[in-house]
Amino acid sequence: MPPTLASLVQHSALKLTVRAGADRLDAPVRWAHASELADPVPYMEGGELLLVTASNLDAENPEAMRRYVRRLAAAGVVGLGFAVGVNYDEVPQPLIDAAEEAGLPLLEVPRRTAFLAIAKAVSSAIAADQYRAVTAGFEAQRDLTKAALAGDSPGELLSRLAAQVDGWAALYDTSGAVVAAAPDWAARRATRLTPDVERLRERPAPASIVVGDTDDRVELQTLGTGRRARGALAVGTGSALGTAERYAVHSAVALLTLTTARSGALQGAEQRLGAAVLRMLLAGQPDHARAVAGDLYGGLLDAPFRLLIAEASDPATPALLGEAMESAAARSGEALLMVPEGERLVVLAADGGAAVAACTAYAEAQEERTPHDQAAPEGAEVVVGLSAPAGPAAVSAAYKQAEQALSVARRRGRAMVEHEELAAGSVLPLLADDAVRAFADGMLRALREHDAKGRGDLVASLRAWLSHHGQWDAAAADLGVHRHTLRYRMRRVEEILGRSLDDPDVRMELWLALKVTSSPTTP
Repeated sequence: MPPTLASLVQHSALKLTVRAGADRLDAPVRWAHASELADPVPYMEGGELLLVTASNLDAENPEAMRRYVRRLAAAGVVGLGFAVGVNYDEVPQPLIDAAEEAGLPLLEVPRRTAFLAIAKAVSSAIAADQYRAVTAGFEAQRDLTKAALAGDSPGELLSRLAAQVDGWAALYDTSGAVVAAAPDWAARRATRLTPDVERLRERPAPASIVVGDTDDRVELQTLGTGRRARGALAVGTGSALGTAERYAVHSAVALLTLTTARSGALQGAEQRLGAAVLRMLLAGQPDHARAVAGDLYGGLLDAPFRLLIAEASDPATPALLGEAMESAAARSGEALLMVPEGERLVVLAADGGAAVAACTAYAEAQEERTPHDQAAPEGAEVVVGLSAPAGPAAVSAAYKQAEQALSVARRRGRAMVEHEELAAGSVLPLLADDAVRAFADGMLRALREHDAKGRGDLVASLRAWLSHHGQWDAAAADLGVHRHTLRYRMRRVEEILGRSLDDPDVRMELWLALKVTSSPTTP
């Protein structure tokens, strides 16, 4: 701790006596300064013990002493040392009264105690305190470095840092999610700071901010050496960090930056390995893929997984989705195979796992931000196609499913479409785009123009006949006409279209045209 007025009073060689402000001796002393100026305030910085002999002061004047002491207290002077036996044999009572009134500690300095001795005592105590702080800081650095070199998890390093600063610490990933916190109770506190972490992430790295509430004071610092932060560190304490604590925090930032950089290099190697595993799976070589995957991806291939393809014109957009999925997988201990392909991101993730859930949440949040009737900025939104659950032997089929779902998502303006949505229900929603509607309208246009001139109800007759699979009596009964009338109308349909209704392809195309132009799902 830095020297205080109390420690100077207790210094046996100085022989100081308290004359006023005995209840405020715990104030730290930044320096001891002698001045005989009538107004030394312009030369004060705050935290000084001012030493005087009152050679230029009217120390017997109560009003003059009251003004003098008030100015010192307002300037942040922590104490006044008055030398007796020089200009005054004892401390003048007006000065004592003024000091008591202002709450400024007043120390009597005996004649045999030189001001220089007091200054040396303060200087030595400050130097000793700084030495202790630096030594403690180096000890903290060694402790944290040992944890990093031993391969301890970030959680262990945070635990040691929290102990060093007598507070708590938390690590955030690039998405602003809490990766680890120490002690355990700090995770909830750290989560409340996610908006501040996101604000910090918008600044060029390195960057830091101080936030806080009634509970604590929190310093947030970015991790990484480039302009884009690779994470953030939060350190919460009851007060501002001291020298030793600052050493510990700086050391933790450096070590965690190295850890994240190393993680980035490992991530690149993992992505190359993941790409090789994916190629083998797509080539129908699951056994070879398992052998190459080893422990890294092996667990992922032992249970049903989903294949998803994310796409955007800006490659950074799928990367953000990938970061969210990686964070979720890391927190739940899931394996995740992720392969960037230009503007695309191909991912294998455990079926029903946290990573797939994170992808779904990301897509839902995107759709909330961008309603279907509003166009998203070019490249700003991601589109995702998700396969049905699959195993290693069916990755090629899962890839096709994901591509089909992706294509439908693009057409519908959706952020994500699952293949199971396509496999269930009607096929008509898949045909709900402008090209299909144009085909249907063109195919039926001549029949509709015929009906519009009042020459018969050919479109309704065709729909009834097709819906009853060409059964004349049933279709005629639905229409309320004689079957010969229906036969005549179907001959007219063939004549107008120039196509035979005996051809199953023609019947199929006409049926789809009728369904598409009347479907409520058609935009």
